[in-house]
This record gives sequence, structure tokens and C-alpha cells, in this order.
Amino acid sequence: MDVQCQIMSRDRLAFSKSILRRFIRDCVDRDPAVASPWTVKPAIAERYGVNTIMPEETRKGVESIKKGEIDKRKKVWEDKEGPATKKQKKMTAAAEEKAKALAIAAERKEREAREKAEKMLKAKEESERLAAEKKKKKPIRYPTEDLDVVIGDKEKKAGMKLKRPVPSRAALPFGEDQATNEAFLMIWNFLAVYGQPLHLSQFTMDEFEQAIRHSVLDPPCALLAEVHATLIYNLRIVPFNRHSAILSLMNHKDDMDIDVDADADDVLGVSVETLTAAMADVGNNWERAPLRHAEGREGWEESLVGCLKDHANLGNFPRLREVLTRLLFAPEAASEPLASTAPSPLSSPAPGALSVPTAPGLLYHTLPPSDKIAILAFMCNLAVSSKAIHAHMEWCEEQLTALRKEKIEVNRTKKQYAEEMSGLAGETRDSEAATNGADEDVPMHESSDLSEAPVSDGENEAGSAARRREKRRTQAKERELARAKSASVKQALAEHRRLDEEVNKLERRLEGIEREFRKLLGSVRVKPLGRDRFFNRIWWFDGMGSASLIGSGGAVQYGTGRIFVQGPSEFDIELLERRDEDVNARRREEEGEEGMLGVGEWAVFNELEEVDEFIAWLNPKGVRELALKNAFAKWWPHIAPGMRRRATDLAMTAKIPEARRSTRTKHAGSDLSREPYMMWTNRKAINGS
Repeated sequence: MDVQCQIMSRDRLAFSKSILRRFIRDCVDRDPAVASPWTVKPAIAERYGVNTIMPEETRKGVESIKKGEIDKRKKVWEDKEGPATKKQKKMTAAAEEKAKALAIAAERKEREAREKAEKMLKAKEESERLAAEKKKKKPIRYPTEDLDVVIGDKEKKAGMKLKRPVPSRAALPFGEDQATNEAFLMIWNFLAVYGQPLHLSQFTMDEFEQAIRHSVLDPPCALLAEVHATLIYNLRIVPFNRHSAILSLMNHKDDMDIDVDADADDVLGVSVETLTAAMADVGNNWERAPLRHAEGREGWEESLVGCLKDHANLGNFPRLREVLTRLLFAPEAASEPLASTAPSPLSSPAPGALSVPTAPGLLYHTLPPSDKIAILAFMCNLAVSSKAIHAHMEWCEEQLTALRKEKIEVNRTKKQYAEEMSGLAGETRDSEAATNGADEDVPMHESSDLSEAPVSDGENEAGSAARRREKRRTQAKERELARAKSASVKQALAEHRRLDEEVNKLERRLEGIEREFRKLLGSVRVKPLGRDRFFNRIWWFDGMGSASLIGSGGAVQYGTGRIFVQGPSEFDIELLERRDEDVNARRREEEGEEGMLGVGEWAVFNELEEVDEFIAWLNPKGVRELALKNAFAKWWPHIAPGMRRRATDLAMTAKIPEARRSTRTKHAGSDLSREPYMMWTNRKAINGS
């Protein structure tokens, strides 16, 4: 459809010549020189991606136009002067030189003016840019993103640490083996948190580590027996497939290509057929075996094999074949290793061929710690789905709700007591001020030797007696008022003391609520203390679940007595890589090369001084490190005593080097039985189970 000009209109507020002129003035500019081109202002060009470098063809065209304009002006000037007449004489050589000098001076002056104008324009644009940036840049409000916080000279002069203390990887329970350490931490935390439904008494991480490293047949380790027995009891009610391990091994054998070497599928010298044949008669009664506490959980090793037979397969337990082979077969010269009392390393050296079928009870202690940890990790992962654990988690959720309500009530009562105490303190101050004012007011008697007129003796005596009686009555009233005020002040002070004691009781109850809350919340989900600027997670595992921070009589208790550091996750690494700055260079500067933890990598602070230095390194201007520092401040009354108690216990139980090397003496067993992990007893064990 055609639109006629008569019916078209333009909104002058939306588009007009003045708006267009203003738009051109704001967006483009030109030099004062002749025939200079219009150019887009640098700020606009940078924002919209306009190229500010003039193409060569355009530059040549501009120079051509500029030259034409200059020639045109020169021609106009010459025309104004007019052609030389016959009367005009030719210019002398001196005049020509003078004209040339004037032309050169004029050109130089024009060039200087142009350069000055360009400098002024650039200075103006730079000042406008700086003003715009200053306007956009708002003052930083702390706390902010940790990586945006830069340590200034003020913090450096105040003594803030620039480099974080290096947590130790070698001091982890099992050294540099990160997978084994992570599984070990998970197992200990699971057993400590769910000690109540599992009927396990509390034990420290050091005791559990020593129990895992226990490598002698006699004396047996009660801690290992109790842990395995209680997990076996829980897994009896977890659904399983009968003989799943045997079926998985047979299917694996069928999938293997053994055309070249018939013995290629042997592991530790034992074929699948031999292994499955040995498994057939072991642990078939595991879900009904008594495993009584009074009998030292006798037979738990056979029940363990039966549990693995029905619950495990190569999919959920990749090391199943190696573990079962080591549990069911011994080397031909098995007598010496079985009787050895030497502690086993993390991963035992590859033994020779295992060919002698042996009872699991005689071989479990020979397993390397990595295999023991793999077995327990598998069993703990299955036990999470048991009814006992689920029921305990639901109970913890209910208790958490009750604690939240109680905390609200306690805080409300505490606030009410504080208001009453403030009112009593104000009344006491007012009473004291009134008493002091009354003491300072000296009564002025109307009668004195100077003011009284002479009177007769009888009148003088009668007046004096009346005045004395009136004075005694006034003094009696004043004493009565003073006694009443004193009693009121004493009563107010007594009430203030009573309320202060009540507030102290409420504060102690709040501390108890916080400890109970940590215990119950640890049973539902385990959370770190916080994260530092580089997203390293800081873990303190004490006081969770059935573990307690305070024992009977207020004694300090600990579970780990250490602070663990876990490296950032893959997602955190992606966040770090998205930043414009070189985060790795900053990490090298502030953490050190050896202190940089990889994805999920673990390290530990064993010494209290290291933790103090780490807390001093945290910068409260960052949101993550502020929260972490507050968490340390909240739990420091329990963290520090626990670490000191662990250091004391380790110093008391440290072995002398000679005793460590004498592992084959006739008193080795009796010495071993006095170790703390061997003296542990399960006080929560149920009779008959």
C-alpha cells in the first residue's frame, strides 16, 4: 500500500535537526586542519567496535582532497593579488627570500597550532575517560569476593601473613596415596558419626589407623572385629543377590580372551575356577552366624567372605578378585608370614603364587592396608542404605527441629532477662545518685546564735525541746527512708545477680545446643568448616554424630585432633580459570608450589602452630575467608584443646626406636596388647550380638 506524503508526520521529540546535530557532535570529531575528515570518537569506536585506523585508500583520498583544497585557496589568493602589470617590477632576490621565509614561518605556525589542538583534544578525551571510569568505579564494600581482595600496604605493615603455611601430604594417615586416604577418612567418619545405630563406642582416628595396620594373628585386634561384625549385622537386612560375586567372576572369565595363554587370567597364581571353588564352602551361613561380642566376634572373617560373596561384584567392587584371593589362599611357605609381627606397609610387595587354600581367619591380617580399607569402604557404602541408618537419620532430623525451637526460646528468654537486668541497673544508679545527693545537702537550721533575738530563759528552753523533738522525728523518718532505699537496692542487686546467673546458664545451654546441633547435623550431612580464597575446603571432623567434644567431668575429647585441607573441585577450578587474572601465579605466590593442592587432593595440619598461622593468613575482607575465620573462632575452644590432647597422647605412647625394631622378640605380643588401639573396648555392644 502506498503512503501519501500528506498523511505522514514526524515526532519532533523523537527526531529533529537539533537532535541530529547533537548526535553528530557527541559521536564524531575532526581536526581543525583544512579538509580534515570526520572521525568517530575513540570512546564510541571502542564501545561499538569501529575501526579507528584509516585504510590506505581512504588516507590517499583524504590527502588528495586536502591538497586540492590547499591549491584552491592558493589560487584564490593569487587571483586576489591580481596579475603583474607592466608597471610592477619583478621581485628582487631578497624579497623572494623574505617571502619564502614568511611562508615557512606561517606553515610552521599552522603545524604547531594543529599539533597543539590535537594534544588538547587527546587530553580532553583522556580526562573524560578517566572521569567516566571514576564515576563507574564504586567504592568496594567488604566483605566481597575473596579473589578481588588485594593485600595493601596497610595490611602488610600490620603484619598480615602473605603466604599460607604448607599443609603436609606426607603426614596423612597413609602418605601420598590420595585414594586410600580419602576412603580411610570416609570410613572413619561414617563409623564415628553412626556409632549409635551401629552400637560402636568412640575411637580416635589414630587408633583406627593403627588397627588397620595391625598385621599379626595373635593377639587379635578387637577394634577390627567389632567394626566388621557390626557392619555385617547391618548388611544382613540390606537386599542382596545370592552368589553375585561368583556369577560376576564367571561372567568375567567368559568375556576374557584366553586363546593364546590358558593361564593368562590367573591372579596371584589362582585361576577363576580355583577361586570360585574355594569360595563355594566359605561363609554360606554369614547372615545367621551369631558373632557374639562375649566370644570376641569369633568367625567374623568367614562371615566377611560370605557377605562379599552375596553383596559384591566386579562392578561395585573392582578389587574383589584380588581381595578374595588373598583371603582364601596362602603361599606355600605360609608359616613365617602368618606368624610375622612386622607392620605391613600400605601396599604389600607382590607375593609369589598363592596356592594353599587357607581359612580367612588366618589370612585377614596379611592383607595390605589398602585392601582392608577397600573392603570397609565397600561395606560402609552399602550400610548407608540400611534401615538402622535411615531410622537414625530421621530421628536426627526430628531432634534438629526440636533444637531449633529450643534455641529460639532460649534466646527469647535471654533477651528478656537482659532487659530486666538493664532496668534493675538503671534503678540502682538512680537510687545511688539520690542517696549521694541527699548526703551532700547540708540542712541549714533557722536558729543560731547570730540570727536569734534575745528571748527569756523559759521560752528558750521550751523552743529548744520542741526543735529537738522535731529534729529526732525528721532523723527517724530519714533513717527509715534510707533503710527502705538500702533494702530496695540490695533486693535489686540480688535480683540482678540472680538474673546474671540465669543468663550464664542460658549461655551454657546455647553452647550445649550448638554442640548437639553439630552432632546431629553431622549425622545428616557432613559439611566443612569453610573454604579459603582458592576454594580449598577446610575440614574438622570432631564432634559429629556419636562423637562428643566433652567427656565426663568436662574432659577434652577428640576424634582426629587435626585440620584437613581438601583441594578445590573441578567446578571450582573452572571458576578460577574464568577470571582475567593469572590465578595460578597468585596461588604459587600465596600458597607455594608444594602447597598447591590438585582437584580433590588432601593434606593436613597436625600442629597447633600451623593452624594459628593459617588463621592469621585468612583475610576477613573476603566472604569465604570471613565465614571460615568466624567458624574457627566459634569452635576454637574445642579445636585447640583437642589438638593439644592428641599431641600429649602421641608423646605418651611413642615407641622408642629399639622397641619398634624388635618385632620378633618373645614379648612382642604382650607389648602390642598395651597399645591404645588394642586396649579399646566396645561398651555399646549389645549382648548376644
